[in-house]
Order: sequence, then C-alpha cells, then structure tokens
Amino acid sequence: MQEVTAVFDIGRTNKKFFLFDENFREVHREYVSFDMIEDEDGFPTEDIQALQKWLREVFHRILEAEEFNVAAINFSSYGASFVHLDADGEVLTPLYNYNKPLPDDLVAGFYEKYGPEKSFTIDTGSNNAGMLNSGMQLYWLKHTKPEVFARIKYSLHLPQFLSYVFTGVPISEYTSIGCHTALWDYTKKDYHDWVYAEQLQRVFPPIVSTETSINMNYNGKRVKIGVGIHDSSAALLPYIRSQRKPFILVSTGTWSVSLNPFAAGALVEDDLKDQCINYMRIDGKPVKAARLFLGEEYKDQTTYLAKHFDVDERHHESVRFDLATYRKIVKNFQPWFHFAQLGGVGAEKTLIPDGVTYQHAYHHLMVELTRLQVANIQGAMGDVSVKKLFVDGGFSDNDVYLSVLTHHFRKLKVRTTDSSLGSALGAAICISDKALNSRFLQENYGLKKHQPFILKDSLPASGLAG
Repeated sequence: MQEVTAVFDIGRTNKKFFLFDENFREVHREYVSFDMIEDEDGFPTEDIQALQKWLREVFHRILEAEEFNVAAINFSSYGASFVHLDADGEVLTPLYNYNKPLPDDLVAGFYEKYGPEKSFTIDTGSNNAGMLNSGMQLYWLKHTKPEVFARIKYSLHLPQFLSYVFTGVPISEYTSIGCHTALWDYTKKDYHDWVYAEQLQRVFPPIVSTETSINMNYNGKRVKIGVGIHDSSAALLPYIRSQRKPFILVSTGTWSVSLNPFAAGALVEDDLKDQCINYMRIDGKPVKAARLFLGEEYKDQTTYLAKHFDVDERHHESVRFDLATYRKIVKNFQPWFHFAQLGGVGAEKTLIPDGVTYQHAYHHLMVELTRLQVANIQGAMGDVSVKKLFVDGGFSDNDVYLSVLTHHFRKLKVRTTDSSLGSALGAAICISDKALNSRFLQENYGLKKHQPFILKDSLPASGLAG
C-alpha cells in the first residue's frame, strides 16, 4: 500500500479531505458541504455534529479500504471559532459564527476596562472585530451567559477540536492563538493580561508546538495525529519553507489576506492606519497581515452584474483581460460601484452608465477592487524590500484581477499557485520532517509566472487614476 498523509481542510463552505504521497503530491481528494443550522439566537452557524460524523466516517472508510497506508493525519481550518467542551468532553454550545454581532455596550465596556483600543491592538495584533476576535466570544459568554461559561471545561479553537475528535486530547496551539483572537500579547509573548484578569486561562489546555503529533492506535492501526493549524498559517508554510528571499503571499478567497512573514516585531502605530493585524508562524513569530473582505464583495457584485445584464451568474468566469477596455477605464477613471461589504467605500451608490457592455462593467469592477487590493498589499509590505508576490486561492485564476495587479507591481516577480491545495498541503508539511527545495512550488503547486502588459503611452503605474 502507498504511504500517505491525510489532511482534513475545513472551510466555511467546503469541507475537504486530501491524501498526499511522500513527495506531497495529491493522490486523493473529496469534498462535502453542509447546510447551516441556527444557534439559540437564530443566527446561522456550522453544523458541528454533522461535521464530526463526516470526519469519522471518511477516515474510517479510508482505513478500511486498505488502498493506502495512512501514516499521519493533520487538520487545517478557519480561525476565530471556538468549540466549547463540558466536563464530559461533550460539545457544550453551537459553533458560533464569527459574523455574529456582539452587543455594542459589551464591546465598549471591554475596551474601557482593558484598552485604550489603539494600544490594545498593537499589543495583541488584533483590531476591534467583534466575534472575529475569538477571545471576545469567551468574554461575551462569561458576561451574558454565565451559567454556560461556568460549565466550560475546555475551549478549543476549531483546528484543535478537529484533532481532539480523533485523539480525545485537548490542547492549544500557537497559530490558532495568535491569529486575530485578541488573546495573545506579542510584546510579552504570553496571553494578554486581560485573559488572566477574566480567568479565561482556566479553559485553555496547555500550548504545544504546531509541529507536535500524537502517536495513537486508531482502529488497530498506528497513526501519527497532528494537533491542527490555522488555515492562513498553513497556507503560508510551504512558501516559508521553500523560499529564501522576502515575499508577500496574497491568500485569496472569502477573505483576501496579504501576509508578510518578514516584518519583524509587533505592530507599530503606522500599521494601524493600514488596518494591519498579526497572524502567527508555527514558530511563534508574528506575521504582519492586512485583510480585505474581497471574495464576499466580489460575490455580491457579480450577482448584481448578472441581474443587471440578464446573464448567467457564472458569466464572469469567462471574461478575459482586454487591454483596450482597460485603457478606456483608466483614462478618465471614476468609481461606479458601492462596496457595502468593504465598509461602504467606492461610489456613493452603484450606477452603471447606459450602453455599457457586461465586459466593460466587469473590467471596471475589477479595476476598482484591485485598487483596494493594491493598498492592502502595500499595507502588509510596509518598509520590507520584497522581491516576489505570490497569489493563491480563488482569485489566482482571475485573468483581469491578475493582469491589473501584475501591472501595478511590475517591479516584482508575480506568481500564482494552485488554488485548491494551499492550507491542506501546509498542514501535511507541518507534521513532516522532509525539507523543501526551491523547486517545490513549481513541482507541487502549479507555479505560474505573470508578466506585466506593455503600454505604448504613459498611464499611471497602477492604472488606477484618482
């Protein structure tokens, strides 16, 4: 039987299962998605029971088939999500959605007690983002549902809960703690003082290295089981392991996250103007990051375009970059689109002029969105001299986005990689002792080079006048 590493890569929409061979090449994959359920307040949330059942069923089936020898298994998943366990190790609450709003007075009271907000953001690398700061979920439970909070034995971030499903061993891990949770003090390299003041440390299991694994006998087979990793940190790992010169990784999807693992130290005040936060490498070092709700905005706007032009909702997938259209747009650029998901930036309201084609409107949309993406990348870049820009995830095959982005960053080497493997492959690499060489991305990630287009006359380097 072929020896493989198994990885569960759990996204908000798709739940994926991969098998990788000893050279980290994919040999098996399968996907599933579940309908959302509602929490006690009627807010949509993940069906944690269905997820647990699927995890066990898939892994049991793979072991029983005896087609592969599963030597190890690891887990990657989105952050900002806690699974709370009671004294019997059972799931105590719904897996609360990180978009669930928190009461304004609760948040204001928190910063009044533990702020000011600016210095708190610098210390924790976490801006005020409600439930997206997973530590705030515990603060909310303690102060609004004290009877529930009192029953919590352990609170596990979702990647570590996935590991717990197979090991029964509760642990905490650095990348999940350090990514926009408001729990970690990057200046102290410990939980922030507010965590101890609220006695939250009692529900956190011991912290272990992300590269930790637990050797277990699972259904009669010896398997090395990893402790899980935050998906953004997992997506970054293959690049860190295989690249030597400074780079930025733009990991795109629902969130577009520009990750700079070469920015030393904690955030500074100037970083806050660029909406920067910290993620964390597996070795505990900070990663300066700037987030943009790009995928969600893109989904809303392409739905709007489909209705406006009476075309199929997937029509945008067939649009290729057209230089003549681009030149018309940037010659007298004015925003057309209002971006509600991005805080209301752009035009005051969306207004597409009469007589415009779908292709022209779509190009205009992508010029506007890429303008925001450029600023996002520059914020993460700071004063670090970067040589390469990698793009992975959903926008890595968007021809218009990539053409405009490459034109702006024409002094950098712009590369894209396969959009489907990032965090899963990172999770596999995390529990492997195998070193990666400089050709790894080309051999395993479908690395593609992108060249800036050539303009015969002068236009702004960004193509984004105004």
